[in-house]
Amino acid sequence: MRADSATAMVSAADSTMTMGLEQTSGRVIYTCPMHPEVRQDHPGHCPKCGMALEPVTPTAGGDETETAEGDELSDMTHRFWVGAALTLPVFLLAMSHMIPALGRQAWLDSDSVRWVQLALATPVVAWAGWPFFVRGWHSVANRHLNMFTLISLGVGAAYLFSAVEMLWPDLLPVALDPNGKKPLYFEAAATVVVLVLLGQVLELRARSRTGSAIKALLNLAPPIARKVGDNGDHDVPLAQVQVGDRLRVVPGGRVPVDGVVAEGHSTVEESMISGEPLPVEKSEGDRVTGGTVNGAGGFVMRAERVGSDTLLGQIVSMVAQAQRSRAPIQGVADKVAGVFVPLVIATSVVTFAVWFWLGPQPPLAHAIVNAVAVLIIACPCALGLATPMSIMVGVGRGAQQGVLVKNAEALEQLEKVTVLVIDKTGTLTEGKPRLMDVLPTGGFDEKEILTLAASLEQGSEHPLAAAIVQGAKARKLALEAATDFRSVTAGGVVGTLKGRTVMVGKPAFLRDGKVSGVDALEASAVALQEDGKTAMFVAIDGKAAGILAVADPIKASTAEAIGELHALGLTLVMLTGDNRRTAAAVAKTLGLDDVQAEIEPAGKVAHVQKLRAAGEHVAMAGDGINDAPALSEAEVGIAMGTGTEIAMQSAGITLVKGDLLGIAQAIRLSRATMWNIRENLFFAFFYNAIGIPVAAGALYPFFGLLLSPVIAGAAMSLSSVSVIGNALRLRTAKL
Repeated sequence: MRADSATAMVSAADSTMTMGLEQTSGRVIYTCPMHPEVRQDHPGHCPKCGMALEPVTPTAGGDETETAEGDELSDMTHRFWVGAALTLPVFLLAMSHMIPALGRQAWLDSDSVRWVQLALATPVVAWAGWPFFVRGWHSVANRHLNMFTLISLGVGAAYLFSAVEMLWPDLLPVALDPNGKKPLYFEAAATVVVLVLLGQVLELRARSRTGSAIKALLNLAPPIARKVGDNGDHDVPLAQVQVGDRLRVVPGGRVPVDGVVAEGHSTVEESMISGEPLPVEKSEGDRVTGGTVNGAGGFVMRAERVGSDTLLGQIVSMVAQAQRSRAPIQGVADKVAGVFVPLVIATSVVTFAVWFWLGPQPPLAHAIVNAVAVLIIACPCALGLATPMSIMVGVGRGAQQGVLVKNAEALEQLEKVTVLVIDKTGTLTEGKPRLMDVLPTGGFDEKEILTLAASLEQGSEHPLAAAIVQGAKARKLALEAATDFRSVTAGGVVGTLKGRTVMVGKPAFLRDGKVSGVDALEASAVALQEDGKTAMFVAIDGKAAGILAVADPIKASTAEAIGELHALGLTLVMLTGDNRRTAAAVAKTLGLDDVQAEIEPAGKVAHVQKLRAAGEHVAMAGDGINDAPALSEAEVGIAMGTGTEIAMQSAGITLVKGDLLGIAQAIRLSRATMWNIRENLFFAFFYNAIGIPVAAGALYPFFGLLLSPVIAGAAMSLSSVSVIGNALRLRTAKL
């Protein structure tokens, strides 16, 4: 794939890639992993869920602690270790009666030990757990109740109850326990804080791994570029490279930005773009792409695209945008979360009331413990993380394979696809047709009709026109400029050369131009078309002059890809504007299920609509301007990376390598990601469905079992980590 074609691939998404432009302008934009609509130009916490905001796009080669996420991880880790060191003695002192070797020694119930628990637990709750209380308060102030609402309520209730017991013992006339001491729950409050901190640390570490795909892409670009100046070469940071700068690329080095070779000659390994391991020859005037690897030669290049405008920068922006997008399935979790926290608070209040009035002695203590357990275990963090974490990892995994997902909705819709509609030229075929035969008729000679046809086709951008022009140049024919040039979409071209009217195109186009002898030309073209060649008809001064036969070779990987797509259960339909016989020959060779030929762009749209009306879920793959309307009409549009900018703008999935095998990879990615999301959602729902009743004391009447807030805190933290761990499995999914 040419570098200039690849560059066009993602530039179409510029209108939606504001984050890349914002960072280029010097402002780092921060967003929430779970709520991408939250955006600000400084670090902080999400007003909706309380999670730490992170940069929209990671920085290349940056140390983890230099990012907002890294700062958050460092802070939470520090709080965790300090909190754990203070909580351990509190926990041991409070739970000493459960250690057989200690027995029930009197000093363990002394006032001094209880004051020690207060002294040690207070900094754990007030300092180590302070971020949770801040986020909890913000959740109430912003009217977005979340997991931190529940944590702050639960920990605060347990700590305040115990502190009041110690500082103002007569305020709460709770029945004495067998040893004459009122129960304290400092260990529950402190331990829950430490367990939540542990969960935050594990979660932040796991989240940092979800951006590994973007960081790997960013690290393809060298941090330093060698700028050629009047006083010699000198190194400059990549961020300081400007359009027009002359840069030296040394043997074995990476090309820093997109540009054009100005001096020298070398070979460049472009597998990151084309997937081909063989180096590509580069000499003066050839385009080079940032991030590709130079071979043994050295050259000087002129920078044309820098920063987020480079192909690599645009790919990173596209992947980052897709990772922040929301899949429709996330609406289920959002609706549940909208009522979940208020419902949990109500459940906690009911639990408190039931235990206070109906529970065993001491009733207030049992009411506090069970109400706190409900608040802690029901934290909806796992539910909120279920979808976005899978999307982030899945989109990153796709980017590593050259499958660029425009948004999460396209990834979800792709799983449901039953019919794949495929264009022929550039999708099934290489898109680089070659002139194979020149068949003159009616007294015209081969050189004459090829010279006139190629001279006329110089004004056309169609791939078949390029093949005719290239064929004429290969035969060293002198071409001239045409006048009165006119191009008719899906028809052909007409113009004047040396006073002669020349037409090149389809039979119907020639008939509309009152050309005689077209029927005889069509009969002669049958054998060519049945051999898979495209016949271009030539007329000169109103008379049929001959046929130009062009062949577009089928891509080497197409047959294998067709087999894989069939194995995935898809029906494959080819829509093409080519001749019926030519299209049928290609379809038969590849084993396609259906073929619609001689179809115009509007016809492609109509056929996609017909399939959808019949209940099929349709994906459309194409690479040309004429494919754009159908790509937009399909539930999922898939653009080949070798295609036009308009086609890619209309598509939800872009295949960087322009390889049909990428469609099979994209479908496997979609299915793996959606299955992973459903696993996460099931786990989160199942966890809360089981945990809340147990925490409320549902098992107590039958088995005498109660759930300690400490165990509830551990379960809550582990549930979030489990969801993220499950999402990370997508990094090794076989595509």
